[in-house]
Amino acid sequence: MNIPHRLNKIEVGDIFRQYGDAYRKSHKLPLQSLKAMNAIEICRTAALGGHVDVCDSCGHSRNTYNSCRNRHCPKCQSLAKERRLKARKKELLPVSYLHGVLTIPYELNPIALINQKEIYDILFKSGTQTLRELGLDPKHLGAEIGIIAILHTWGQNLMDHPHLHCIAPCGGLSEDGKKWLLPRKTTKRKKFFVHVNVVSDLFKKKFLYYFKGLYLRGKIKFVGKIANLGNRQEFEKFCGNLLKKKWITYIKKPFGGPEQVIEYLGRYTHRVAISNERIIRLENDRVTFRYRDYRDGNKNKQMTLDVFEFIRRFLLHILPFKYFKIRYYGLFNNRNRKKKIKICKEILGSLVDKEELPKTESWEELLFRLTGKDPRICPCCGKGKMVRKGKLLPERQFAIKI
Repeated sequence: MNIPHRLNKIEVGDIFRQYGDAYRKSHKLPLQSLKAMNAIEICRTAALGGHVDVCDSCGHSRNTYNSCRNRHCPKCQSLAKERRLKARKKELLPVSYLHGVLTIPYELNPIALINQKEIYDILFKSGTQTLRELGLDPKHLGAEIGIIAILHTWGQNLMDHPHLHCIAPCGGLSEDGKKWLLPRKTTKRKKFFVHVNVVSDLFKKKFLYYFKGLYLRGKIKFVGKIANLGNRQEFEKFCGNLLKKKWITYIKKPFGGPEQVIEYLGRYTHRVAISNERIIRLENDRVTFRYRDYRDGNKNKQMTLDVFEFIRRFLLHILPFKYFKIRYYGLFNNRNRKKKIKICKEILGSLVDKEELPKTESWEELLFRLTGKDPRICPCCGKGKMVRKGKLLPERQFAIKI
């Protein structure tokens, strides 16, 4: 994907290009962090090559450089998000949806940083099993539900804060596959799936069950400040304290149909730890960015960090190689999604014709649809079209900086 470079704006890539070498020399980093840093540094620069566009009217020439396509790059996620959402739109059902957030206690954060794959896996497993089992329970719904689960590992201040966003239709497919069932619990105005306290309690018990299982099989590492948890007695005490706590879960009141779901998914699917738009300035080796303080009425505030601390916090959220942070369950499971979505739409009377399915868009068409700005129009004369005239080879092959 080739997109013109944004001008006059401090970005994560600028910070990495200026301070990345010094940070790598003073910190030992895992390979996935090194690869992400390198990709973001050279994204849309001459290092990756690109192509030359020339206006067919005035002759204006423009170099456009290739993107890195790294999933942690703030530049590369907006259009990737739009493409994925457009592809998923045809699979959404014409019903209201709920948005749930399941969060593990902060005491588990140090363990999650050292055991990312293991802890994130049981977060997905325990969180989605909780919702699916409650959905199958006749007291609440008695049907199979669909879940889109998205892992986030950060808070607004860039610190580690693993939690799972779950978006699911308010209702499900009956066991015999012939009816669309609605939740039993209702209020005067809205239909609810199940009370948040029920979700929280079951989620906590499931997570701790799988967590203890990993511990007993020797799959969890305890080093540094949490090394004492390697002792069985200390570990049992730790888990006992977690069991006594009320785990924070959140179930939002059901919202509208497919269009609102697309908007919701757009906020969460391809988001990275911080967007370039939130960065305000970089000066005197300090980075200032905007954040929302949830503990103070969601007020918008500014935070200034030493540049090395900013980089450290950003790198906390680099996921293991090939780790899927968006997963689909139940009715939306990849294995049988097409079949079950078709059945649901037949029951709900909303089958779509083949011609309604989304067509593939070029990045220029997609950018024009989203912003109203057509990158194919000459920025100089405003009349001619930019025509590709040649390729720009990468300046040199980049090895991963260590």
